[in-house]
Amino acid sequence: MNTWLAKTQRRKEYNAILRLWRLCVFARNSLFFNNLPARMISQNTIQQILGRLDILDVVGSFVKLKKRGSNYLGLCPFHNEKTPSFTVSPSKELYKCFGCGKAGNTISFIMEHEKYSYVDALKWLAGRYGIEIEETFQNDEQRQQMQVAESLYIVNAFAQQFFSKALFETEEGQDIGLSYLKERGFREEIIKKFQIGYSPEQRDAFTKEALAKQYTAEILIKSGLVANRNDQLMDNYRGRIIFPVHNHSGKVLGFGARILKSNDKAPKYINTPENEIYIKSKILYGSYQARQAIDKADECLLVEGYTDVVSLHQAGIENVVASGGTSLTPDQLRLVKKYTNNLTIIYDGDAAGIKAALRGLDLALEEGLNVKLVLIPDKEDPDSYVNKVGVSAFRDFVQANKKDFILFQLEVALKDAGNDSVKKSEVVNKMAETISKINKVEDFTKQQDYIKQCSEILRIEEGGLHALVNKFIRDRIATQERKDSFNDAKQIEENAKQAEETNYDDATFNLLFKDELQEREVARILLEYGIKKYDDDKLVGNYILEEMVDESLIDNKDVIRLIAAFKELLQNSPATATRSYFIHHPDTKLSALAVSLLNFPYEESDHWKKEYSQSDGYQKKLFEQPYEDFIKTLARDNGDHLMSFLKMGEDKTNMEVESAVNYLKLRKIKRMLLENQLDMEKQHTADEYNMLHQTHEHLKQMEMELTKKMGAVIIR
Repeated sequence: MNTWLAKTQRRKEYNAILRLWRLCVFARNSLFFNNLPARMISQNTIQQILGRLDILDVVGSFVKLKKRGSNYLGLCPFHNEKTPSFTVSPSKELYKCFGCGKAGNTISFIMEHEKYSYVDALKWLAGRYGIEIEETFQNDEQRQQMQVAESLYIVNAFAQQFFSKALFETEEGQDIGLSYLKERGFREEIIKKFQIGYSPEQRDAFTKEALAKQYTAEILIKSGLVANRNDQLMDNYRGRIIFPVHNHSGKVLGFGARILKSNDKAPKYINTPENEIYIKSKILYGSYQARQAIDKADECLLVEGYTDVVSLHQAGIENVVASGGTSLTPDQLRLVKKYTNNLTIIYDGDAAGIKAALRGLDLALEEGLNVKLVLIPDKEDPDSYVNKVGVSAFRDFVQANKKDFILFQLEVALKDAGNDSVKKSEVVNKMAETISKINKVEDFTKQQDYIKQCSEILRIEEGGLHALVNKFIRDRIATQERKDSFNDAKQIEENAKQAEETNYDDATFNLLFKDELQEREVARILLEYGIKKYDDDKLVGNYILEEMVDESLIDNKDVIRLIAAFKELLQNSPATATRSYFIHHPDTKLSALAVSLLNFPYEESDHWKKEYSQSDGYQKKLFEQPYEDFIKTLARDNGDHLMSFLKMGEDKTNMEVESAVNYLKLRKIKRMLLENQLDMEKQHTADEYNMLHQTHEHLKQMEMELTKKMGAVIIR
């Protein structure tokens, strides 16, 4: 009983952590999506895009591919490799890298390579194939929001071109703006790469140009490009260097404008005010230019300013973005995590730089990021330091001076506390709270290492710090559980209790409650063969769904959703229930599941088929042919036809289908046996007990027949 209680307690704790994680994900997604105007690409447009997709055409525009058998091979664009392991299957419309494991379809390739959202990937593909996009909106308010957002993108693009032209093609721009940038060491190619520009000194140079092009005063003011002072419209960024801020697909969201003249009254930088598209807490400067470099390096370097990013890019260090000098926000950290789990912060080494580096980094731990700090010496910043020592020395310095965030935070806190015992106590509490935020299951070992190291530095008992960390974890879980509750803990607890009470071994318990691989096999067969004929009367999909005695036997929620989607298609439009439909499904979870189920681990070459596969033998139908046809098949010049009779090429669809269906039936019988056995342990009359015993015998007989049919061994 004590063992069961211990297991139950562990399951409770695990489930509580799981519930906390789900709450965080739900809250995060809700906050993110609620900030966006709801719009959808019409189904008509999506169908046109899917109808035109050619995975070789799309992937081939980024990767040099060579034909290898029925597939194509190339160097993976997602990690550095010298031997090609990136495979594209035109027939399955899938790609897979056997080096890094990344796999997907045409749309997910664009999403992964370009770091686009699903909608942006569709738009990219529509543009490639010349398809006009139709968008649908739920109501007029959402339509208006989207129209404002599109107007802001358009006016920002116009402004960026105006500022670039002013920098390179006007005398003022060349004498003031361009000369300043060149004095800072920026070459023209890097200026053009980041689309840096210049706003003239004239009070309304941009305003006049924009109004002449029919841009409305309302949009110009909302964009922050123009200000209304005393009923007079005037340029907001006069006499400043302009740094455009891009989104992940390269569109201009807003601008940062740096003053050039000394002026104590004017701020050094003016940034775009927040509007429908520019939300500062969700933006990292340079992320568009750095996205692929971060992905390949598996590390993001974070600096403070725009010029830090531009200088490092010019030096060849491209996996770098800037926070704009503000505290890191959850959305910015998630943007980093989209590319990598490794974040290295490079800030000035003075007190202000240290303070800025430490702001908001507890949030990074909650996101599961591995955070390191590098402090630039001698009152330098990354821009000046890389120009001073050169790129090679800068790289070496960063590599040699990475400090662990938590240990550095502890070092700084202890220095501030000095010999004050009260402040030292506060340091212990602060460190325990920080370590408690490393709350992902896979980071458990990391958390334990920090507890050990921090307790040694603080000279306190490791067990005491461990208890304090656990207290913070429990308090946070309790707070979340009070806000919202989930019901699945009870079911997990009950499953554990049942397994303990019945003494079922792991194999039986897995069959009853969590046989993941078999559930995925049912889904795979539906995708592969669902609309294939099972017999003269029905499709494979219809047969499986009819024989599926109890849908509650499936525990994997994604598999359940796939089966439900397949069922709906069979009822309404059977011809569309193809694997291609699910590979390109708009629900990215279903699409990812379909891709993972249909992956191609290997494929036999023609040489292997000819030289080695005859040992498996030939199908019966080869020998059932008329004598003349049989002799023709064996002729030397008819080898390809003979190979079509190999046993390895025999259609085994129905065997696979029946195996999957029988598995579900066996699982149902096992659960019924368990329920009946538990019922038999209760008080009953003689007649009731006799009935339960007969039921048990009947179920065991069914189990034996089914396992004999499957060629399986009965689990006792």
